[in-house]
Amino acid sequence: MAASLLPEAARAAMHTANVPAPTGSIQLWPGDPPGLRDVALTDHSIDRTVPGGPRDRAYDRVRMPRLDLFPATNPNGAAVLITPGGGYARVVIDKEGYELAAWLQARGVSAFVLFYRLPAQGWADPANTPLADAQRAIRLIRARAEAWRIDPARIATIGFSAGGHLCADGCTRFDTRTYAPVDAADAHSARPMLAAPIYPVVSMDPAIAHAGSRTNLLGPAPDAAAMAEHSPDRQVRADTPPCFLVHAEDDATVPVENSLRFRAALKAAGVPVETHLFERGGHGFGLRGAARLPAAAWPELWHRWAAGHGLFDAGRR
Repeated sequence: MAASLLPEAARAAMHTANVPAPTGSIQLWPGDPPGLRDVALTDHSIDRTVPGGPRDRAYDRVRMPRLDLFPATNPNGAAVLITPGGGYARVVIDKEGYELAAWLQARGVSAFVLFYRLPAQGWADPANTPLADAQRAIRLIRARAEAWRIDPARIATIGFSAGGHLCADGCTRFDTRTYAPVDAADAHSARPMLAAPIYPVVSMDPAIAHAGSRTNLLGPAPDAAAMAEHSPDRQVRADTPPCFLVHAEDDATVPVENSLRFRAALKAAGVPVETHLFERGGHGFGLRGAARLPAAAWPELWHRWAAGHGLFDAGRR
């Protein structure tokens, strides 16, 4: 099992005062991940912080996918896997990763931020590479649930934008074989208990798709079969877990129709879904960008919804 912690100095270099920091990191895979073709690929982060503004960092190259850990001090047994956005061209660290992880951690939920591989960076099966990392992440969390004081049945997922696509992909194709098993952790299910795609990329239909995410995931000219396979609204089944959807009506980057199509598919399959559409918010608001707007209510709305589905109470399902 991939158990190695990243060096303390490497973790410390990523953080400054007043920035939420993980307690540790684990690599998803023992050695190189499956499907590596570009042996020269290296991890690379960029700092996009505006002077005087909040930290805004991202990884624009990922060779060694990992989980950054935010274990709850007083755990209630729940865990959440967070998949930040970035158009499948980068993985946003702070506003769609660490900030929410710290918010969850303070509420007794152990949070795990996934640094997933980016599909256009030389992998053998690019379109399924992020999903392989998400599946592996949930299986590792289940495999270590006892050590982390987590109920393995109570693992949810939250994802933003392209990370919302990964979240939706993971809850509709959780049993799709995307890699050959590497150790005992892979005997565990990759199905989350609940899923929350937030302003998600969903459809690969050019009429409403986010063009950058679509191209990075599927290439410049995907065929109809590839578009169907990687549009979560077309992959919903009766055993898809309950979903919580959030979108802003004025999102000019990822049209709200993405969430509406996913909701319609969930309803048609009889899957429980709660949907919140806000008049204003734009795209990429996370926690910080929704301040002073009604959309700022979404984390608490999710928290109440998840409690109603038993995420925080083992006696409720």
